Amino acid sequence: MSFLKLLKQYPRSAVERRFAEVTTARIDRALAREALTLEDFACLVSPRLNDVQLETMARRAHRLTCRRFGRIILLYAPLYLSNECCNGCRYCGFNAGNRLPRRTLKADEIDREARILHDLGFRHLLLLTGEAPRVAGIDYLEDAVRRIEPYCGSISIEVFPMDRQGYGRMVAAGVDGLTLYQETYDPELYRELHPYGPKSNYEFRLQAPEAAGAAGFRRLGIGALLGLGEPLSDIFYTALHARYLVRRFWRTQVTVSFPRLRPAEGGFQPHAEVSDRQLTQFICALRLLLPDAGLVLSTRENATLRDHLLPLGITQMSAGSCTAPGGYGADDERGEQFSVSDRRSPAEIARLLAAHGYEAVWKDWDTAFLAPGNPEGASGF
Repeated sequence: MSFLKLLKQYPRSAVERRFAEVTTARIDRALAREALTLEDFACLVSPRLNDVQLETMARRAHRLTCRRFGRIILLYAPLYLSNECCNGCRYCGFNAGNRLPRRTLKADEIDREARILHDLGFRHLLLLTGEAPRVAGIDYLEDAVRRIEPYCGSISIEVFPMDRQGYGRMVAAGVDGLTLYQETYDPELYRELHPYGPKSNYEFRLQAPEAAGAAGFRRLGIGALLGLGEPLSDIFYTALHARYLVRRFWRTQVTVSFPRLRPAEGGFQPHAEVSDRQLTQFICALRLLLPDAGLVLSTRENATLRDHLLPLGITQMSAGSCTAPGGYGADDERGEQFSVSDRRSPAEIARLLAAHGYEAVWKDWDTAFLAPGNPEGASGF
């Protein structure tokens, strides 16, 4: 069964009814369970969860994360290759209608950016583009990956969705991970927020992680852009999606991100406010529902909040991020996708982790594990 078919079994009205029926007693029962159901998850992200219950959940999330992952945090860096885009996403700085300097990195600029990030210690890079296939399509990405690969051991992409054949080309080029946010799981709101461009195809984007999993990606990352739609529904469907991917692609690591809207060109205002407390609930509840999933926290969040969320289930963090193409070498933030909040350097983040008893890991597995002499493709997950 595809995720699209599964999603239709959970209509929004039924999900909203689940949230309306949550009680304090039901939350206590959910907290007492060793393995959570989706109904339990709905209880743990409910606004009815009190401070004592939140503290109990946070302690459980911390213990479970340490047991499954140890005290390590994977550090990665985003590398923006292009901000050219033909989509009309109302909330995105790269919106085709926004007036900002458009740029697609040339070969020598890609080399420079990759070398800078390598020298900072990164061995796991996340490559990002807008959606402009004529200037930054699959051919361009293949060339970029082959240029970047000598500088790092693990490359992920956060670009336009592809079919299985397209993702197969990415795997062959050396990409091992995909990050693709559905943005919102509300199809009507999705259409409103994406009035034109290829991204307006809700179902194609929804099914892209499955195409990537079938193509052989070692890591699949999803998430909803919190604040676009109704937060409780979006986090419920995110959890449903992640659990589906975990079960279908059991040899692939599934990660979940929790991005909240940040200021960007165009001045889009969130439809809903997601508080720090609510974000904390979402992270802890996801950890209890999916003990082996990677949970990702980016530099969208401020330094203080990231420090406090660190022990509650997070396994991956970005550091020293720039969201404009060429920004690492030129120190130029014009043309950025959104404004970064935590501006600490990678070295500062590594020292912070050490001070809290964590180890910064710059690369969690190597493509050498996939060599012909190792048919099982064992990884460091």
